[in-house]
Amino acid sequence: MEILVCNTPGEFSYQQAEKPVRSQGQTIIKIKRIGICGTDLHAFEGTQPFFNYPRILGHELAGEIVETDAPGFTEGEAVTFVPYFNCGHCVACRNGKPNCCTSLKVSGVHIDGGMVEYLSVPSYSLVHGDGLTFDELALVEPLAIGAHGIRRADVHKDEMVLVVGAGPIGLGAMEFARIAGGKVIALDINDGRLAFCKEKIGVEYTINGLTENVAEKLAEITNGDMPTVIIDATGNLRAINTAFGYLAHGGRYVLVGLQKGDISFSHPEFHKREATLMSSRNATRADFEHVIHSMKNGLVDPKTYITHRVAFGQVKDEFQSWLDPANGVIKAMVEMD
Repeated sequence: MEILVCNTPGEFSYQQAEKPVRSQGQTIIKIKRIGICGTDLHAFEGTQPFFNYPRILGHELAGEIVETDAPGFTEGEAVTFVPYFNCGHCVACRNGKPNCCTSLKVSGVHIDGGMVEYLSVPSYSLVHGDGLTFDELALVEPLAIGAHGIRRADVHKDEMVLVVGAGPIGLGAMEFARIAGGKVIALDINDGRLAFCKEKIGVEYTINGLTENVAEKLAEITNGDMPTVIIDATGNLRAINTAFGYLAHGGRYVLVGLQKGDISFSHPEFHKREATLMSSRNATRADFEHVIHSMKNGLVDPKTYITHRVAFGQVKDEFQSWLDPANGVIKAMVEMD
């Protein structure tokens, strides 16, 4: 089978490999769609933590089952899967948090992922397609990341929720903050992405961090209260540190984006707010199911996210262009034969 390997930052090569042979507890999937996410882009840039090379990227995946031993699943069925493979017995797994297992292996990050024709995955990770298209199924995972961050934040009806970063993960957070009843404010530095927020997913308030005074604008929108929930979906150190100053008293700040450096903030300012700081890592099966349910009930239309579409054989030549904000990429989708 053909595979695409990221050999070092900035370098891809197509190679040939043996098709995987199914072993007990594993399922073989014929890959049909591969969504390109920020993790893939950062890996290509060499800025992704937890990363070693060479690596086969890809964890936003959809395909059809070729062989399986998973109860309730059948050959030919359209599926996605939870691409965070956990040990099942560490302290996190025992406490219902397999998404932050102490020895977690994320497909396409810690282990080789889905830029292949056929992929072997643990049978326990399979998720029924439930009538969704391959495009939709490949978008479940990134939307689940946002949904998990909103669940961590415990967003309530009519809360003001500031989402910093209007990439695919931020857009997912906005969608699920809205579904939870929150009033969403989008903050980004790209007017095109802010327009997408308004026009495609109905975000009421947008702020451009380059051309507007963010603190003043937030105070205006919130009648001086400031947002009680802030979600960082940038993974940008300056943006993360700056957003501490936007948080309401009693507020919650959830870091969904990831970067390599140390965050810093004023302890007195944070303390007087009795603020809560949380990270949000990956997602759980419950988040995947929430996303699928929301798609099926028309609460989310993921197809609007797909701005670029390429065949598998074009990925090597096109990938670099997806890093350029001027090209307006929200979600690039790779189609397999």
